Amino acid sequence: MADLHIPDALLVRNYVEGNESALSTLIKRHESKIYGFIYSKIADRDISNDIFQDTFIKVIKTLKSNSYNEEGKFLPWVMRISHNLIVDHFRKTKKMPMYRETEEFSIFSIMSDDSLTIENKMIVDQVEVDLKKIIEELPSDQKEVLVMRMYQDMSFKEISEITGVSINTALGRMRYALMNLRKIIDKHQIILTN
Repeated sequence: MADLHIPDALLVRNYVEGNESALSTLIKRHESKIYGFIYSKIADRDISNDIFQDTFIKVIKTLKSNSYNEEGKFLPWVMRISHNLIVDHFRKTKKMPMYRETEEFSIFSIMSDDSLTIENKMIVDQVEVDLKKIIEELPSDQKEVLVMRMYQDMSFKEISEITGVSINTALGRMRYALMNLRKIIDKHQIILTN
């Protein structure tokens, strides 16, 4: 039982250096916490087992490729991997229907569900992070109009006054921003799910 006193960081290093039993010790040490976390979100034993296994497959691949660099933070790192796999699971099982952007309906409106379950909250949080990254890829004039309209709730009249362009130009930039967002989403095969 001397394994109980070996720090995670040392076990990780031992595993990377070829000691296969070090990984077994790490898994046994954190198994209940990681599996419990996954099961609390999924509530299905088979799927939880799959995600638990996938988590450690990712852990092994990362450790074997020598790209792990969070020494001393092994458990939070593994929990983050399992969290991401849980989000991926919910995204795959709840494919988002296609919506058309119209005057009366905006894709952004479906992201504000007042009755969020834990998994929906995780998905919405991840979607918002993904969406912000995608918006950063837009040309600055389009990004500016989109942010003012969607996040600052400004009218196109207010946007045109602040940016010094006509309302039609502001509308055009918004239209191009939405078209470019769709292209980026399609290109990277991003699934935005609620």
